[in-house]
Amino acid sequence: MKASEISTFLISQAEQTAIASAEKGELLPVAQCLVDVNFANVLLRNETSEAGGLGLVMVTRSKGYNRFVAASYLIDYWCLGVKDAMQPRNCNDSQYKNLVEHCYSQFGQEYEEISVEQAQALVWGAIAYAKKLGFEPHRDFEQSKAHLGESTNEIGLKFGRNGEPCYVEGPHDNTRKIINTLRNSVGEGNFDYLFGMG
Repeated sequence: MKASEISTFLISQAEQTAIASAEKGELLPVAQCLVDVNFANVLLRNETSEAGGLGLVMVTRSKGYNRFVAASYLIDYWCLGVKDAMQPRNCNDSQYKNLVEHCYSQFGQEYEEISVEQAQALVWGAIAYAKKLGFEPHRDFEQSKAHLGESTNEIGLKFGRNGEPCYVEGPHDNTRKIINTLRNSVGEGNFDYLFGMG
């Protein structure tokens, strides 16, 4: 067989496998998972940082040769959990590279590769922490949670700031409602807040 024929055969096999998995309701294979370096330092390496409590996780799955589906999750790991989510979008290799650079340059952070188990633990862990405080994930998470997959690994992540919730006001937040929710869930004096940061 010629090299081109072998390549075509392998591409076809990869695409057929992806299609068969999708038809069974299975998740597509993971191509890459990324997180901003600060989020990784604080949550995965337990380093101290005053960078603001936001992190960006991106999970990309493969649909076959040069075909990907990517979704991202903006995480407030000090308080609110999933603040925003980019619904899964289809892209080829060059589009994916542009998407990664755009997302992390807009976020203002360098990024690094992590395992899907770590990505799931970061996102689902932040959701669980926020739910204890009375907060639900951003509405767009509903369309992107299946892409993420369920977390099956507890890796002992410590959310909050210095052991307590810390709310940093964002430009589109209902600040009064958030503060009242924190007062009801953990009590006055048991959380910190920063206003005018958005």
